[in-house]
Amino acid sequence: MNSDKVKCGLDKAAHRSLFKALGWTDDDLKKPVIGIVSAKSEIVPGHMHLDGIVNAVKEGVLSAGGKPVVIPAIGVCDGIAMGHEGMKYSLVTRELIADSVECMAKAHAFDGLVLVPSCDKIVPGMVMGALRVNIPSIAVCGGAMLNGVVGNKKISLSNMFEAAGAVTCGKITQNELNEYENNACPTCGSCSGMFTANSMACVLEAMGFALKGNGTVPAVYSERLRLANKTGVQIMKLLELNIHPSDILTKEAFENAITVDMALGCSTNTVLHLPAIANEAGIKIDLDVINQISERTPNLCKLAPAGEHFMSDLYFAGGVYAVMNRLKSAKLLHENLITITGKTIGENVENEAVKNDDVIRPLDNPYSKTGGLAILKGNLAPDGCVVKRSAVAPEMQVNKGIARVFDSEEEAISAILGGKIKGGDIVVIRYEGPKGGPGMREMLMPTASIAGMGLDKEVALLTDGRFSGATRGASIGHCSPEAQEGGPIALVKDGDIISIDMNKYKIELEVSSEELAKRKAQWKPKDRKLTGYLKRYANSVKSASTGAILD
Repeated sequence: MNSDKVKCGLDKAAHRSLFKALGWTDDDLKKPVIGIVSAKSEIVPGHMHLDGIVNAVKEGVLSAGGKPVVIPAIGVCDGIAMGHEGMKYSLVTRELIADSVECMAKAHAFDGLVLVPSCDKIVPGMVMGALRVNIPSIAVCGGAMLNGVVGNKKISLSNMFEAAGAVTCGKITQNELNEYENNACPTCGSCSGMFTANSMACVLEAMGFALKGNGTVPAVYSERLRLANKTGVQIMKLLELNIHPSDILTKEAFENAITVDMALGCSTNTVLHLPAIANEAGIKIDLDVINQISERTPNLCKLAPAGEHFMSDLYFAGGVYAVMNRLKSAKLLHENLITITGKTIGENVENEAVKNDDVIRPLDNPYSKTGGLAILKGNLAPDGCVVKRSAVAPEMQVNKGIARVFDSEEEAISAILGGKIKGGDIVVIRYEGPKGGPGMREMLMPTASIAGMGLDKEVALLTDGRFSGATRGASIGHCSPEAQEGGPIALVKDGDIISIDMNKYKIELEVSSEELAKRKAQWKPKDRKLTGYLKRYANSVKSASTGAILD
């Protein structure tokens, strides 16, 4: 066992005395040591209940003959961080989480890891750390929040952000806003639509790194506790089978993940996180691969914010495995890949039936013949930018508009809520990239305000920052190279014409190359006067096109 290096031998007597200070017995010291990485905190709704999940995992580990030890991981609630400087501290925590998993697992010589994340960056951060350590590992997420209800309408957090814009333009009253506020987030769990946290939980299931139901079993269901217990048992089986993260998270597994992503209509943030996870496995994901997979993968689901269904609807319709079995029947998956069950992807999803064709559409009646995400390229984004095409109105997928340029999210929000943005405008928010923000803030407040004001079918947004999974509309993020590095987005001026064709994967600034060269000669990067962790992060982070990995 890996842990023998800290438990066995005459020279480890001091080590054993420290374990005994924890209350361990001699019998405990003979067992495999399983690190359970918990994101439990009292500030994140997706994390508030994780102690129950962790206890269920511990029971599973104990019953299968292991010695569980719980270690912590930090986590930021994006919703609470949204719209102020706190959002600069969201994406950057992914690397802190990966570092902490690596440090704790290596320092204490764990034999295996059970990852218990919930919410956006925490999921990929933990998996990145597990890949670095590369001991048998498995994940069980905290599960999705149930959707809220107001009258006969199902709602979620994204409706709350849009409601602010609706109040501003008189579409709803303050009393109606209060009713939304009291009902939008009714339970613990990660927010109830196909936002980033749930997207990543589904993606782990698709890659075979978590058991069936990881992406869709609601947080408040006792089935989630049973799943956690099974996960604790399964990590012990992984030790017996000697299956490591690098055995599971292969190039083909990432292609499966992107395929399922396209079918489900996942968050644009998966385009950041999947390449970053792959990088830890020594695999490079070229953004062009995403469009190639999108071209052959139908979009079968439209969950909030793209549609009217929620994670609980996907759960009752058969979940991720049912979607995968439907994709398998069309020969769209790599079936013979090993997973944490010890079986292959094909064996895992065999006979998993779709129970509701309205939620998971048949292959011959998809929402679209192409996938939920698209990578756009052109002179405005030579290295690419991403849009959740499945959440864009058809009339906005091919669009030409007038640039309205802002050098920060705050400036853009002020203009939007001040009524200064009109139909036909393209709002450009720059200097919000990985380096320029720094931290690549999510732009849910401006996008939700535009949607709430009823302008989502008339106004597009473009940023070198990113968008929440709760964003809908023609919201194009990750524009690379970013403004702080002198990318073309830094050269856009008010009144320039921008043309977008999501079906042809094109985005162009209709300004001559000669004029752009003149503007570039006059351009200088902004002095951010950074301190602390953000300064270190900005000095090390690479482009969004790489997954915003650290150099």
